[in-house]
Amino acid sequence: MPSLGEKVSQWASVSENRNDKNECDYDLVVLGGGSGGIATARKAATFGAKVVLVEAKHELGGTCVNVGCVPKKITWNAASLAMSLEHDMKDYGFDVEYRGFDWLKFKEKRDAYVRTLNGIYRENLKKDGIELVQGRGKFDQDGNLKVGDRTLEGRFYLIAAGGRPKWPEIPGADLGIDSDGFFQLEKQPKSVAVVGGGYIGVEICGMFRALGSKAEIFIKEERPLIHHDEMLGNAVTEQFRSIGINLHFNVKVSAVEKAEDKTLTLVTPVKKYGGFDCVLWAIGRSSNADQIEVKQLGIEVNDRGRIHVDKYQKTSRDNIFALGDITGQKELTPVAIAAGRRLATRLFGNDKAYLNYDNIASVVFGHPPMASVGLNEEEAKTKYGEDKIRIDNTSFTPMYYAMTQHKAKAAIKMISTKSDDKIVGLHMVGPGSDEAMQGFAIAIRMGATRKDFGETVSIHPTCSEEVPILAAKL
Repeated sequence: MPSLGEKVSQWASVSENRNDKNECDYDLVVLGGGSGGIATARKAATFGAKVVLVEAKHELGGTCVNVGCVPKKITWNAASLAMSLEHDMKDYGFDVEYRGFDWLKFKEKRDAYVRTLNGIYRENLKKDGIELVQGRGKFDQDGNLKVGDRTLEGRFYLIAAGGRPKWPEIPGADLGIDSDGFFQLEKQPKSVAVVGGGYIGVEICGMFRALGSKAEIFIKEERPLIHHDEMLGNAVTEQFRSIGINLHFNVKVSAVEKAEDKTLTLVTPVKKYGGFDCVLWAIGRSSNADQIEVKQLGIEVNDRGRIHVDKYQKTSRDNIFALGDITGQKELTPVAIAAGRRLATRLFGNDKAYLNYDNIASVVFGHPPMASVGLNEEEAKTKYGEDKIRIDNTSFTPMYYAMTQHKAKAAIKMISTKSDDKIVGLHMVGPGSDEAMQGFAIAIRMGATRKDFGETVSIHPTCSEEVPILAAKL
């Protein structure tokens, strides 16, 4: 952490640069009031930079706070409690009866918490002296950001405008909702069709079922979580089948029809699936780059509409940077925050730091949760060669289920290189894997080997103790 003297020097440097012959209104103009944009703005302000942040919506916090991580995790918590009430508590001796779930009451409390976070973000910007401009920002041909009739001229610009759910271009698509719409539902659907087998579809489908809706999932690939390690996809299939979710693989939905009784039917080239009162699209996300006129500036955009950046988050324009979902780099909130803080430190704090996108952990909030860090098996084979890596697997029934009729398997896969024993991938399914993975991710990022893990004394009885036990095997 810089000393007071160092901070004064940094502030003086920022002030000198601001008052040169190319004076601008702001040191940093941030487009997007999500977690990444706000983190960058606040970090820049600590160095004395004059910062303005532009957000199109009234609610600050972006996808994560409003229609992503935060309300999702709260809903997952409720779903986990419902699973425990329905399947486990009687087996543990509790005299309980699950009488249902008050969807609207829960939604109102969840929304109130989100509004509290919105207010905290707003107050933090005010406290840090960051100007907030509400409105939709677009770049003009000179590279300045325009919001309505106002032009915001900055030494540097950051594009952190995020993304949005993707919709299919098929007849009847508008009869469904997307993941944003999931959090707007005021009434719990009785029967749901989730289309899409990525982590968003998997998480939402699992929460619907746990909270009492009948749920089916339609996946165009041969398994869920096709971009994750195969072990995780197989685990989802087993989990879903055990709680009564029907899975449909290699299915392409070509239309949605509405019947006279107002139920919805999915049309595929092979057959129709009907009787749903809710269809939810979870087929991916689109970048918001197309909404802010970046192409007229010559900013390079890839074939998926994501803004191309280098390792310093710099676009093809020297003074314009981008991070978060709009770049397609590890679309996770902590990633955008970390990249943004490093960017601000580099621009205003005389530091050359940048984010290393390797070995970033992630979690899929299933029941039980599953977590990963590093390479999956296919990626490891591609990078090192199949004969150059070692794969260790184990599966077991956690002690939690020793008392219950309903069982759920836990599983671990460890991937290491034969040449130096370094762990390059770790994947876990089971209770507590979401929390445990943080510690393992730190170790793997520091270059831990199988020997390091194997020589670690385990905490017993836990699911995570199976990781050092697995590592210690010859």
